[in-house]
Amino acid sequence: MPSWLIILCVLEIVSVSFVVFLLFLCVLSGLNIQLMKIAILGYGKMGREIEKIALSRHHQIILKIDIQNLHELTPENLKRADVAIDFSTPSTAFSNIMACFESRVPVVCGTTGWLDRFGEVSRMCTERELTFFYASNYSLGANIFFALNKYLAGLMNVMNDYDVSLQEIHHVHKQDAPSGTAITLANDIISRVQRKKKWELNGTGDPSTLKITAIREDEVPGSHKITYDSEVDTLEISHMAKSRVGLALGAVLAAEFVIGKKGVFSMGDLLGM
Repeated sequence: MPSWLIILCVLEIVSVSFVVFLLFLCVLSGLNIQLMKIAILGYGKMGREIEKIALSRHHQIILKIDIQNLHELTPENLKRADVAIDFSTPSTAFSNIMACFESRVPVVCGTTGWLDRFGEVSRMCTERELTFFYASNYSLGANIFFALNKYLAGLMNVMNDYDVSLQEIHHVHKQDAPSGTAITLANDIISRVQRKKKWELNGTGDPSTLKITAIREDEVPGSHKITYDSEVDTLEISHMAKSRVGLALGAVLAAEFVIGKKGVFSMGDLLGM
C-alpha cells in the first residue's frame, strides 16, 4: 500500500475518533441539557451517589425518600419533580413506580428483584402515555459487556463441547439474588445458545440449565463473569465495577434523556445500541 494512502487512512481514523471523543465529552459534561428537579426514591449509597452526580450537573434535588420518611411520598411532593429516580428495594419499587405514574412523573428505575411485574408496568405506561426507563445496569461498560455477551453467545451456539456458566459477586447489602444484571446476561445467553433452556441459581448440573452462582462479599460494587468451559480450554469474559459512580452517572443521563418523551425506554435507547 502506498505510504500516502496509509497516512490518509490513519488521519481518517484519528479524525473519526476525535469526533467520537468530543461527543462523549459533551454527554458527560452536561452541555445543552435541561436542568431538572429530581425526586430520589431510595436514599441509600446509590441514592447519595446519584445526588452527587445530579448536583454536579446543576440539577436540583427536591425530594429524597427513604424508609424514615415514606410518608413524604405524596402526589403533592412528586408533582414538584420533573423526573423520579428509583434505587429503592425489591419490595418497594413497584409501589414507588405506581405512585409516580399516578402523578404522571417520569420514572427512571434501577431497582432489581421486582421484575415479575415489569409487564404490568410496561403496559400501564404505554396505555396511559407515561414515561418509564428501566435498566438492570446503568454503567456504560456493563452495557458494552451486554453486547459482547450476545455476540459471544451467538458464536458459541454451535460449540457443543463448551458448557457455559455465570458468576456474580456483590456487596453484602444487596437484597436480591441473582442480580438483575446476571438475569439480563443469562436471558441473552439462553436466547442464543439453544442447548440452554433456562437459568437456575446454584443449578443442579442439568446440561440444559444455565447455572448462576451468586456471592455476597464485603462492599463489592458488582462483578460478573461468564465462563465457557471445555475439556481442552476455558474462555471467560468479565466486567467489574470499581465504584457506584458509573451506575449513578448512567441513571442521571437516563433521567435527562426521558424529559419530554413518552414510552418505555432502556439503555439501548440512550446509547443507540
